[in-house]
Amino acid sequence: MFRVNAPKQGLWRRGRILNPMRKDEETREQALSVRPRKRLDFFTPQRGLLLGFGLVIALGTLLLSLPVAVTPGGDNSFLNALFTATSATCVVGLVVVDTATNWSTFGHVVILGLIQVGGLGFVVVATTILVLIRRRIGLRQRLLIQESLSQMQVGGVVRLVLQVILITLVVEAVFAVVLAVRFVPEFGWGRGVWMGLFHGVSAFNNAGFDLFGGFRSLTAYTGDPVVTLGIAVPVIIGGLGFVVIADVYQQRRFKKLALHSKMVIVATALLLVVSTLVILLLEYHHALAGLSGPDKVLAAFFQALTARSAGFSTMATDSLQAATQFFTIGLMFIGGGPSSVTGGIKVSTLAILVLIVWSLSHGRESVNVANRRIPQFSIHKAVALTLVMLSLVFLATLLLSVTEETDFLTTLFEATSAVGIVGLSMGLTHELSPTGKLVVTVCMFIGRVGPLTMAVALAKHPKKPKLKYPEEHIIIG
Repeated sequence: MFRVNAPKQGLWRRGRILNPMRKDEETREQALSVRPRKRLDFFTPQRGLLLGFGLVIALGTLLLSLPVAVTPGGDNSFLNALFTATSATCVVGLVVVDTATNWSTFGHVVILGLIQVGGLGFVVVATTILVLIRRRIGLRQRLLIQESLSQMQVGGVVRLVLQVILITLVVEAVFAVVLAVRFVPEFGWGRGVWMGLFHGVSAFNNAGFDLFGGFRSLTAYTGDPVVTLGIAVPVIIGGLGFVVIADVYQQRRFKKLALHSKMVIVATALLLVVSTLVILLLEYHHALAGLSGPDKVLAAFFQALTARSAGFSTMATDSLQAATQFFTIGLMFIGGGPSSVTGGIKVSTLAILVLIVWSLSHGRESVNVANRRIPQFSIHKAVALTLVMLSLVFLATLLLSVTEETDFLTTLFEATSAVGIVGLSMGLTHELSPTGKLVVTVCMFIGRVGPLTMAVALAKHPKKPKLKYPEEHIIIG
């Protein structure tokens, strides 16, 4: 037998060599393993959303800057390409050049692609691609999906993504056919089908882009029920939010829906009815004066709907009374449903704010609805979101008041439309100065990503405090 001598710097134990230097090596390896983890921790879900939308906008700007993207004599300067790419990706609909005449067919395809990716969210699109190629969805990707769709838990987010894709494609296809049936007799088969597809996708994603030219949106179809309802229905569906749509798809009955879904549906319906009546009364003898009774109701309904999210218009916005324009600003500030393609503070936030006032006026310490108590975190988030949105609108209005020579109401309207990613304009957008274009571009980006998401992404996350400080009351009111 041979005796194996242990090395001079090691010890022999149970068939393995223990090296005194191994502890230092393990410490070094642990330190090295921590460094990439810290670098990965920098890319939080919120920062991932910012980076993803930024990359999509950058790609869209590059494609729209190509000569093939414009018609002869068209303007695809960097600033106009950036503005259009941001507006399409953020599903806003504000345009500085005429979409129909300035951009070529290639440019229209790029804009439509940006609308689809921006509406669904690049996270949903990327997840779908990974599922199709049978790649594993890791925890980091699931956290990103959770943040993108505003989910409270990670479980089931991949299944929700697949449901979102299925519902989106079905709704867009159905209303693309409906609109194509109307447009084919007017534009011919090729252009009619393309018009139906483009506006079907733009409507569901609440994008507000159109191909009718002259910055006139749908004003030529004010009394046309097929076009008006063919745009309005997908706008409503897309504005409810993917979570609500999936919940309705699964439960099929209102009583079985989650509280969130019930709140969004009820608040949306009430807001739509009330705002339709207000616009009908304000414009009955003004912008609606030349229409028949049913057409007046249809036009008021569409204006009330599109003001919260879509950006389409069957009435020229600058032809409305100042009171209606100011009321429209309020609707744009509210927006649609959470985890949807809309902006604003969202109808659920408005509902929570109303419930807070109701509870305080009745001397209740908690906010209750439908035999359920709203968590304090949701209440704090609703108040914070409203304050941040008000601050953004204030700042955007202030900046545009400096850069643009126009009246205050027009400036406030433009700022709210950009921050709320609505897309309506009183005619200021295509007259913006270069600085004004940059201001609106930034506002659209913040409005689509979400002001709270932007704040969280840019903030340095401190460690959780180990102590809880004593309370002390502050007089309010």
